[in-house]
Amino acid sequence: MGRIVIIGGSKGIGRAILEQQLQRGPCVNISRTAPAISSPNLEHHSADILSDELPDVDDISTLVYCPGSINLRPIGSLKEDDFRNDFEINVLGAVKAVRKYHRKLKRAEGASIVLFSTVAVRQGMAFHASVAASKGAIEGLTKSLAAELAPSIRVNAIAPSITDTPLAAHLLKNEETIEKMKARHPLKRIITPTEIAATADWLISQHAASVTGQIISVDAGMSSIR
Repeated sequence: MGRIVIIGGSKGIGRAILEQQLQRGPCVNISRTAPAISSPNLEHHSADILSDELPDVDDISTLVYCPGSINLRPIGSLKEDDFRNDFEINVLGAVKAVRKYHRKLKRAEGASIVLFSTVAVRQGMAFHASVAASKGAIEGLTKSLAAELAPSIRVNAIAPSITDTPLAAHLLKNEETIEKMKARHPLKRIITPTEIAATADWLISQHAASVTGQIISVDAGMSSIR
């Protein structure tokens, strides 16, 4: 199996995935800042996904695109630039990465791409217009790429609910807000980055060799039960 390329593995969900996959074998991380991880299996490239050229990487079997945004405001407070910025980081960055590496992935056995959506696409939520619009595009992109790149590359997306990461820290700022967030979920808990990493690990493994074009919800039941 070839190397795993992770875009945005220095923090949050991306870091959890990187830490887990480094135990499996060689990984290439591409992010603006280097992850605070020391491993002989780690190769890091500093780059901004939106403005910099991505490095050439050979012998890869998996691409995981982790950058995202949480921009929660009323529609009257959102400007067109807010929608544009969210679309760029969530969608155009992913497209740039796929375009860069899909030919290399096609040469690998059991190649896989993992993208990220959000529970807010399936479960309508107030103040999520911008992020839900861009992540809805990711779900469409996932299905389209899965059809186009089959049978060489499997393409799936993970759709989490709020996850305990630095990106969500302003939403989980104290015990009161954490308890309120928990109460909104049928399982009464906040998702952890390691849970998402475990889902990604399964998706890119041969245990999921027949899984493609799927949006996997990891949301403590929010999108499907009450």
